[in-house]
Amino acid sequence: MATFKHGITVTEINTGTRTLTPLSTAIIGLVATAQDADVATFPLDRPVLVTDVETAIGKAGTTGTLRTALRAIADQTRPVIVVVRVAQAADEADTNANVIGDTIDGIKTGMQALLAAEGQLGVRPRILGAPGLDTQPVTAALAIVAKKLRGFAYARAQGDTIAEVITYRANFSARELMLLYPDFLAFNTTTATNAASYAVARALGLRALIDEDQGPQKTLSNVAVAGVVGLTRDIQWDIQSSETEAALLNEAEITALVRTSTGYRFWGNRTCSDEPLFAFESTVRVAQILADTIGRGMFWAVDKPLTPALVKDIIETINGFFRDLKTEGVILGARAWFDEGQNSTSSLKAGKLRIDYDYTVPPPLEDLGFNQRITDSYFADFAAQLAEA
Repeated sequence: MATFKHGITVTEINTGTRTLTPLSTAIIGLVATAQDADVATFPLDRPVLVTDVETAIGKAGTTGTLRTALRAIADQTRPVIVVVRVAQAADEADTNANVIGDTIDGIKTGMQALLAAEGQLGVRPRILGAPGLDTQPVTAALAIVAKKLRGFAYARAQGDTIAEVITYRANFSARELMLLYPDFLAFNTTTATNAASYAVARALGLRALIDEDQGPQKTLSNVAVAGVVGLTRDIQWDIQSSETEAALLNEAEITALVRTSTGYRFWGNRTCSDEPLFAFESTVRVAQILADTIGRGMFWAVDKPLTPALVKDIIETINGFFRDLKTEGVILGARAWFDEGQNSTSSLKAGKLRIDYDYTVPPPLEDLGFNQRITDSYFADFAAQLAEA
């Protein structure tokens, strides 16, 4: 190698911290039926990317659940949607099988096709639902798919009475699942009447809207739902009472649909988790974002020489990401660090590194209390107030 040079040398340095960009959370995964849908636009059992929901509605046909679900979503926002159309069978059991799907000769069908969306379409659906098809077996399977995708599923709590719905809730323990009850009513332009409109579909659209406008730290609860005119069941609600039907549903960890003085809203923050740390929808979704963003965002570090400088870069990159999230209000705080006890000489020598981090997600203000007192103390300056009047 030459040791003499007359000129300028520029050396590119590619060490230091990187920027971690949170992954998109506002992508909907919708499983639906539509026997008369355009087959070129919506082939059976294949994930289809929808970026223009109004055009998609025009191709969705008028039978099945697809058109109604897309319209309910479009009433809330204009998101990116991954649609999987499945066949409507003659009986519920066969329809359940079609919706749940399987892997046949390497091809995923039904809701399992959502797992293939990232490989086929380059996007990962994270807000999942099968409105109008969400029987108990379908809901149980959907929660599993949501876990695999690090997504979140919404489903209708089945039952005709509050007691039946609360009993139904006991079937689930997944933190990636929220149950809703009952459904909305909306004007159906095909029949020119008010008809049932899937609450799950409106939850999918509203969740995507909230993610874009506020972030995953805001739950679905207490946000106005667009395009609805009523509820399919009478649900008693009073913001100052814990003895209403809505309160009973919330206590059972079911999100109620209510009518307030300012429109129709979802009312409830709870998941079906059997782990109290993940009782809130927002906690689950923020935890998923942290895991995915950090996991995927550290791709650049894998297979680099394991040096103290590399470890420092990794930790500072993660902590920089945490600072951004704290500024945005997504978390209250978080910290990443190197724990010497978790990184023995033999582990480091084998190319294994473990970084610890913790975080705190702001919970929703679910229970706000005021103390009201009656007093005669304001009579003390009564005469002075009279003189000033």
